[in-house]
This record gives sequence, structure tokens and C-alpha cells, in this order.
Amino acid sequence: MKFISWNVNGLRACLDKGFMDIFKDFDADIFALQETKMHPSQAEVVTDGYYQYWNSAEKKGYSGTAVFTKQEPISVSYGIGIPEHDKEGRVITLEFESFYFVTCYTPNSQNELARLDYRMQWEDAFRAFLTGLDSKKPVVLCGDLNVAHKEIDLKNPKTNRRNAGFTDEEREKMSRLLDHGFCDSFRLLYPDTEGIYSWWSYRFQARAKNAGWRIDYFIVSDRLKESIKSAAIHTDILGSDHCPVSVEIDF
Repeated sequence: MKFISWNVNGLRACLDKGFMDIFKDFDADIFALQETKMHPSQAEVVTDGYYQYWNSAEKKGYSGTAVFTKQEPISVSYGIGIPEHDKEGRVITLEFESFYFVTCYTPNSQNELARLDYRMQWEDAFRAFLTGLDSKKPVVLCGDLNVAHKEIDLKNPKTNRRNAGFTDEEREKMSRLLDHGFCDSFRLLYPDTEGIYSWWSYRFQARAKNAGWRIDYFIVSDRLKESIKSAAIHTDILGSDHCPVSVEIDF
């Protein structure tokens, strides 16, 4: 199966930048979006042959996730079952016969780490949610997880050491998740590959200079490691400050 994940940074804007052509070209089995910034009533998104599932934030024009899938899931859930974490439309979970598919838009710790404490609470709750799923059947998690895990995952690690997305606290939470029976599919296949990023600031010509961060992931249960056929970061695709990431898994 072919999976795509993309933080579109506003789907309505991305629709004007060729989203539908990109969507059709990928021809994914499951295509997940983060930061949709919309309710489904606000734009017509025609995805023939796909079931659509949306989780929009209570606050308009903010956050939000969506999943388009060719195969109808057994069940669908929204959020992680904790009201304080489920108001921003950050998680959708689809259950299939042999796996769970989860898309996530992790809260950003924000300027001056104003939301770092909340982020730490989120990380612990979300990890517990994932391990609970993993105890039943394997998990495929994707999304903008808002952390560059290792120094290799961003262009300028030294100058970003205490910035949101590269704090010791956030990186340690990612390590803990991986220690609980999960693997980073891209790093599994490309452990030493440098200079491949999935997000670039709109400022300072960051994308032209490839001064980016790898913060978009496919994280899968360890027992799926041998089934991963490919993992890629599609840096040539424009339309957002993030680019799509993908994984192919043979179930």
C-alpha cells in the first residue's frame, strides 16, 4: 500500500496551487493532510474513488486534519479520547483489518516555548494512545510531528538548540516513542542521509537555500519494519511550506 502525508498549510490555498493534480499523480491508497485550516463545507474537494474523513478545529482557520482512503475502514475515530486535547482537530485514526492508520498534527511549542508545557502533556497522552493501538494491531502513524529528532534532521542544529521543534524535551519525547516499539521509516532506510528536509520557513529564502527541517514523518510499529518497501520525502513538490512524505508497505 502507498501512503502519502502532507501538511498543506491551508488546504483552500493549496487547492489554488495545484493540489488536485498532485493528489491524482500520487494515486495513493491513503492520502493524509495536516493543517487543513478549514471545515469541509468551506471548499469543494472532489476525490473520486476515495472515502473522506475530516477533523476540524473548533477555532476557525486553525489546525485540522483530513484523510482520503480508497478502502473503507472498519472504524474511524477522531482525537485521542481526552477532551482537553481534542478541540484542535489534530488526530484521525482509521482501523483496517491488519493495521491502524493514524494521522497527527502535533501542537507547536510556539515562540519562546510558550506552549512547551502543554506539548509535553500532549506527547505523553499521544504516546499512550499509540501504544494502546499497537497492543491490538500494528500502527502506521504519519504527520507533521513538529520535531526534528536528531541534528541530521535540520540544517542549523546549533543555532536552533532551544527553538520550538528542536528542544531537548521534544526530542526526548520522540526518542521515548521510538523506544516503545516504533521506528522512523525514513531513517530506517536512510540512516545517514543528510540535507533532506520536509519543511522550510517562508522567510530568508530558506527553501532556495535548503535551510530546512525534517519534521514530517511516517512512524510505524517495529513489527512492520521488514514490510517497508520504500520511504521518500518529495522535496520537489510545492504548494506549501512543507512537502509531502511517503511510505510503501507490503502487508
